[in-house]
Amino acid sequence: MSKVRVNCFTLSLDGYGAGSDQDEQNPLGKYGAELHQWFRPTRTFKGMIGDPSEGTTGLDDDFARKGTENLGAWILGRNMFGPIRGTWPDEAWRGWWGDSPPYHVPVFVLTHHARRPLEMEGGTTFYFITDGIERALELAKEAAGARDVRIGGGVQTIRQYLSARAIDEMHVAVSPVLLGSGEHLFQNLDLRALGYRVASQVAGEKATHVSFDRVDA
Repeated sequence: MSKVRVNCFTLSLDGYGAGSDQDEQNPLGKYGAELHQWFRPTRTFKGMIGDPSEGTTGLDDDFARKGTENLGAWILGRNMFGPIRGTWPDEAWRGWWGDSPPYHVPVFVLTHHARRPLEMEGGTTFYFITDGIERALELAKEAAGARDVRIGGGVQTIRQYLSARAIDEMHVAVSPVLLGSGEHLFQNLDLRALGYRVASQVAGEKATHVSFDRVDA
């Protein structure tokens, strides 16, 4: 049975999933790049970006690899696609990743402003969805078929799907850094009341990995 899941979403020790003041030079906001010091050295990440160096193995890489398995579609918030706000001035911006993004499946981007689908190299096509999280999930499930849908972020997108109890499983990597400000994932969310529980936790090489599931999933 296919699932809706979050994988490899990194939080600081003070609970932030992105720093403040995102822009083209700082896709994850101020200090946000520090969150992913556990992920970037892994063999999985290096393979995703075409880096020929070997990369690290171990628990951190195990979680990174599991996050890529059995995926049929992704859902992203607009900030995960780019720093542009408001109406698209044109279609020149094509994402953070160059011509060959690391998704290789359909990606549904939540936005308030319509844009034509964007077909990229490697099997990734971005679809821009203007009619809400439920419609985006419906389309993503149709595209994924028997495979899973991954909610990639950012923070507000995950919060919306958690509040709707639409996420079946969630893996959070807690990185030993402090951001001080930014976007807080769990603020004013009662995960217990929403039916979520901690399923496991394990210390990797550079992050602590906490997995949640929904009791009735």
